[in-house]
Amino acid sequence: MHVDHLTFAVGSAGLFAETERLGALLGERFRDGGFHPRFGTRNHILPLADDRYLEVVEVLEHPAAEKAPFGQAVRARSEMGGGWLGWVVSVEDIAPFEERLDREAAHGSRHFPDGRLLEWRQIGVKGLISDPQLPYFIKWDSDPSVLPSALDGDIRLDRIEIAGTRSRVEEWLGIVLEEMFDGVKIKFSSPNGQPGILSATFLTPNGKVKI
Repeated sequence: MHVDHLTFAVGSAGLFAETERLGALLGERFRDGGFHPRFGTRNHILPLADDRYLEVVEVLEHPAAEKAPFGQAVRARSEMGGGWLGWVVSVEDIAPFEERLDREAAHGSRHFPDGRLLEWRQIGVKGLISDPQLPYFIKWDSDPSVLPSALDGDIRLDRIEIAGTRSRVEEWLGIVLEEMFDGVKIKFSSPNGQPGILSATFLTPNGKVKI
């Protein structure tokens, strides 16, 4: 399992303003990631070190957004004012998770602005909706050279702080979750309200940045 990326849902300011704000904090510019036709969303991405990336996503007025769990999740988080939506774990084989959750993974795709096609399968977004501390799972089907993380960045994801319980996430992942998971520190805090990501800390060329 690999901590693949973090997803940040935009608030009322919109995608461009949010990526400008986060990019200024991190000292890097986000790239246009394209449109997700199956989910009714679009994103901008920032490649990070260690084959990871940061995604800022916006829901669109599109029929798919009303039906797809991912579009529903983005809309709900945005209507709450935006912020961290969730974290995503990539796996080599999606089949065991389909069997455990008793449903097929959803197919996703998007074209980069230069025309390249990115394809994947994902499962667990419904779990994220019901319990936002839980990551969802993704299996990349495209060549590694096309993945959003292929352009290795200078910024490193150092820590994720989650309002929730370690045992619940361990049960969901099916593994014992150490303090360090795939090179990322995972800290749990007792949820006083809704569970989910409280903050992410990044190591940048200009020092630590906590968002």
